[in-house]
Amino acid sequence: MVAMVAEQYVWFVWSIAFLVPWLMFFVIYPGFRKAMLWSSIFTTPFGLTEPLFVPEYWSPPSLFDLALTTGFDIESLIFCFGIGGVGSVLYNMLTGTTLETVDDEYRRLPLHRHHVMAFGSPFVAFPILWLIDWNPIYPGIAAMAVGALACVLCRPDLKLTTWIGGLVFLAYYWIFLEGLEWLSPGYLAAVWNMDDLSGYTVSDKPIEELAFAWTFGMYWAGVYAHFTWRRPVIGQR
Repeated sequence: MVAMVAEQYVWFVWSIAFLVPWLMFFVIYPGFRKAMLWSSIFTTPFGLTEPLFVPEYWSPPSLFDLALTTGFDIESLIFCFGIGGVGSVLYNMLTGTTLETVDDEYRRLPLHRHHVMAFGSPFVAFPILWLIDWNPIYPGIAAMAVGALACVLCRPDLKLTTWIGGLVFLAYYWIFLEGLEWLSPGYLAAVWNMDDLSGYTVSDKPIEELAFAWTFGMYWAGVYAHFTWRRPVIGQR
């Protein structure tokens, strides 16, 4: 199959593609606009961590060759903006769940004394795990898993949002990986640093990329509700 997009622009086109459902959801579901916007604003700076992953995890050709020459690129910021907003509300959209503010009595429960610690646990875990001599994607995956577990322990009412949200986002991300291969057949094998990864794939997709999507979905599905003291209510719009 012939590539639909020149390799130099695949990463850019793919990152822009994540904005299409973002805009669609933003228009269709006005009740989630605030959650989407704030989540995207918060995740966008994580695109600046790209030098940690290039070229150890992958080496994507990018606009102006920024990724390969500096480690930074424009596409990572777009990508993080797109997945952050959708990841925070995708489960709620599919299940018809709304978010309502919890009462003061609930917030004063002893379990919630560790609220800030649970929310910030990935940011503590990542630099510690990064010191281990392994590919940087693994501490990233592990840190988000730690964050998801910590948030569930602190907010048990978010456990369904967390576990199912991870699977939902994984399915969503899988569709985009399929689209990536359609844009440029062989791109995954050529750009991901398979020699430094486990070598395990699922339908030619690196297992690490799928693990990233799953753990990101778990942590981010409940992060807005956790941070803003809201709880999911199913069956209301």
